[in-house]
Amino acid sequence: MPMELGLTHFWAQGDAVSRSVAVLLFILSVGSWTIMGGKIIAFWQARRCHLRALNAFWGADSLPAAMDALRTEDKTGILSSLAIAAANAAELHRQHAARGIGAGVSVSDFVTRALRNQIVESQAKIESGLTFLASVGSTAPFIGLFGTVWGIYHALVGLSGATQVVLDKVAGPVGEALIMTAAGLFVAIPAVLAYNAFTRANRLTLARLDGFAHDLHAYLVTGLRGRPGDKLIDLDSVRGQHHPRIG
Repeated sequence: MPMELGLTHFWAQGDAVSRSVAVLLFILSVGSWTIMGGKIIAFWQARRCHLRALNAFWGADSLPAAMDALRTEDKTGILSSLAIAAANAAELHRQHAARGIGAGVSVSDFVTRALRNQIVESQAKIESGLTFLASVGSTAPFIGLFGTVWGIYHALVGLSGATQVVLDKVAGPVGEALIMTAAGLFVAIPAVLAYNAFTRANRLTLARLDGFAHDLHAYLVTGLRGRPGDKLIDLDSVRGQHHPRIG
């Protein structure tokens, strides 16, 4: 009768170490795919709403209306958090320009500091989970290899007392043990590919955030808005009305 081989047989014949390695790889795989799914949704959401949110912000008639429009359109909360932090910093400096924390510090420096701190927080939020993906991608193959080595050792120990060892009795357990190496690669490869893709997407998001921070700084400090190569525009004079500008 041929020996019944497969994952079920390997699990039944494995010891605590082999089963622990298999469970660990399964947990790493589930964790990786959970992070990847969340990141894909977040990047799709950001790509869909950020341009619309920026257009709504700069197309508003006043700063309060711009903030409301940005909060409505920015589903990720990244751009709106940056705008709120900068606006609060400018207002705080205006209220305490002659005393307290605002004394001796220009509004430009104060807003710049608030923007920089918020960008750091947003970057940490955007890059959350990437360390886990990098760790899984670098360690999963070795975890699987360890499971393979241990499985082969366990199989050979089981055959050590046999008076006659034939090839089919060795090939089956060894082949089952090699499944652990394949499982390690199955866990690691998607994690590595996702890490590289998300790192590139993060750079694009941070570049967009940095550009918005520069435009926002210019508007809150000088009341002017423009892009590189464009003529600076005074939003108040163009619209023919006074905006409740902060700072």
